[in-house]
Formats: sequence, C-alpha cells, structure tokens
Amino acid sequence: MNIQNTKIQELAQGQIAPQIQPKQVQGPDFASVLQDQLKVSGHAQTRLQSRNIDLDAAQWNRVLDGVNRAAAKGAKESLVMVDDAALVVSVKNRTVITAVDKAGLKENVFTNIDSAVIV
Repeated sequence: MNIQNTKIQELAQGQIAPQIQPKQVQGPDFASVLQDQLKVSGHAQTRLQSRNIDLDAAQWNRVLDGVNRAAAKGAKESLVMVDDAALVVSVKNRTVITAVDKAGLKENVFTNIDSAVIV
C-alpha cells in the first residue's frame, strides 16, 4: 500500500518522531481565577512590588470578598484594608488601582473613594 501524504509516510517509516503534547490535568491556578474576577493595574503592580507587598491566596480572597461587599452596597471606589496593606480598588471596574504598605498608611490621605472595607 502506497501512502500519498509525505508526513504520514515519514512518520510510518520512523524518519520523524511523533510530537505528543502532555495533557494538563490540573485546573486553572489561583492567579488566573483571580484575574477573571479582579484585575491589578500596572500602577498597582508596580506599587505592590516596590513596597514589598506580597499577598497570598487567602488574602486576595479576602480582598475579593471586600470588593464584592462594597459592590453590594453600591460603592464605586473603595479602600480595602487587608492586614498590613491598603488597596484602592475601582469596584465598578473590579481593578486594584494602587497599594500602600503599613509604613505608608501613617501619613497617607486617600482621596476619591466613597467607601472603606476592612477584611
């Protein structure tokens, strides 16, 4: 039997190895799930890094819960306090706008917010 497709013929003759992609069995990671529910602006990402604010999955879940509670009350821009960090969040756009660490909280004035949530 003569095979007309050269790729199949090369594969059948062992000239090329089949390329098998391993299946991903795991579900999506926490970061991608969070990304679908709450975005972090470039400015906020820079502030998180420069101020060494590293929130774990449980803390981000608390932030998300705070944003959901603020949205239920009709808030548009909210200050969300989680442990030693404060995040200003656009509730309407579900986006973290900026982040402040504990040291920056003492002398900081937050403007353009209509609510505060402590989680």
